[in-house]
Amino acid sequence: MAQSTAATTATTAPIPLRNGVSASCVVLPSSRQLLWPTVLDALAARLPGVERSEWQRRLAAGDVLDAQGQPLRVDSPCHSGMRLFYWRHVPDEPEVPFAHAVLFQDAHLVVADKPHGLPVVPGGRYVQHTLLARLKRELDLPTLTPLHRIDRETAGLVVLGIRPAERGAYQRLFRERTIHKTYEAVAPLPAGLDASTPPSWHTTRTSHLREDPAQFFRMQEAAESEGLPPNSTTHCTLLAADQRLNLGLYRLEPITGKRHQLRVHMAALGLPLVGDAFYPTVLRGPDEADDFARPLQLLARSLAFADPVTGQERVFVSQRSLCLGRGLACAGAA
Repeated sequence: MAQSTAATTATTAPIPLRNGVSASCVVLPSSRQLLWPTVLDALAARLPGVERSEWQRRLAAGDVLDAQGQPLRVDSPCHSGMRLFYWRHVPDEPEVPFAHAVLFQDAHLVVADKPHGLPVVPGGRYVQHTLLARLKRELDLPTLTPLHRIDRETAGLVVLGIRPAERGAYQRLFRERTIHKTYEAVAPLPAGLDASTPPSWHTTRTSHLREDPAQFFRMQEAAESEGLPPNSTTHCTLLAADQRLNLGLYRLEPITGKRHQLRVHMAALGLPLVGDAFYPTVLRGPDEADDFARPLQLLARSLAFADPVTGQERVFVSQRSLCLGRGLACAGAA
């Protein structure tokens, strides 16, 4: 698997998609004195995560291109500032056995309803089995780009932009928090809830979130004694309760957009989400196989915003639902 800080995902007009996946690019240094005599030597040195013999095979198969989209050979010479394009390949890539749905498409946007377990973009163990690759293949839209992200484990709405020139305007909605997002989640009931009345519970969690220094894939709340300013806020409302299972259906409204924010805030409230493998304790590492029978019970339910390009008021709602009564069920079509 090709991974390197020297490699960045990039495409230019002559470089085609392959099965919905954009080519990756490694740029050789601009120098009068060439460091490597051939493209094979350069790739083996700059991307050592791939064996030299594998680069040799890819070059022989025409799977490495120059900036003009022409295949390079094993003995092709290097030159200063050269751009080399290739397609990532992950042996034994996990297959996600759930379907996505396209809820909306016009000349500007695509809105997809993502199942649990499907990554939005290529990364790590996933290249072909991602929402972006699926949609590029299905819709034949090579310029399609996610305007925001949700976790692989989370189901629900993802908005993607079609036109590169409009991307900044749409991404600004998320960056400046002028878009209203709601999520739904299944978690234990709050302590002391009165079983004789309809559920009525609401709270707001505000804290400083940062990466866990001991486990890069997790976030954590900083202690109040550290004096760090809050950088995350979530409104939490109980919508329905199953006293028999001691489970509730919650509406979560993130005011900010920190990584794993909803999962960390609910765990900190003593209400960890059903199916969460990371919080409050790690049950399964990020490189371990997903348990599709016990998905994270978190759903990106709705998005509402004023379209900065068309001026229209946009409201999108997921067609999926979480099953409170069964607690462990996957979010499926409503």
